[in-house]
Amino acid sequence: MFAVVADVERYPEFLPLCDDLKVLSRTKTDDGVEVLNATMSVGYKTVQESFSTRVSMREGENRILVEYLDGPFRYLENRWQFDALPEGGCSIDFYIDYEFRNPMLGLLVGAMFDKAFRKFSEAFEARAYEVYGRIAPEQSISSST
Repeated sequence: MFAVVADVERYPEFLPLCDDLKVLSRTKTDDGVEVLNATMSVGYKTVQESFSTRVSMREGENRILVEYLDGPFRYLENRWQFDALPEGGCSIDFYIDYEFRNPMLGLLVGAMFDKAFRKFSEAFEARAYEVYGRIAPEQSISSST
């Protein structure tokens, strides 16, 4: 599942609201952490927005951290934690919290974004099934906002 989430270039193929994603830079730190800066374009009907993030993929720690850089949010915090289960598979904790900078934009699309973000886990599970052919029930993603 780590690989599915880390494959950010594929997000427009399966992630709700994601119209485009461009990786602006990709580096690897001395301790093996892959770090990329990316801009994601999201849209719903006539509302289109783009925002930039720094994504740190710590495969050795089974964590992905997304740090907000620029865009329509006051803040955006997003974390993934993957923990192996003794019987095989893994549990996945997905956390996202955000607030729009413009209160009117928040009122206009906030509820729709909430609904879409809650569907992220389903989209990643479906993607894992598509890529790997199966996903065990114990690999379901728990999310919190």
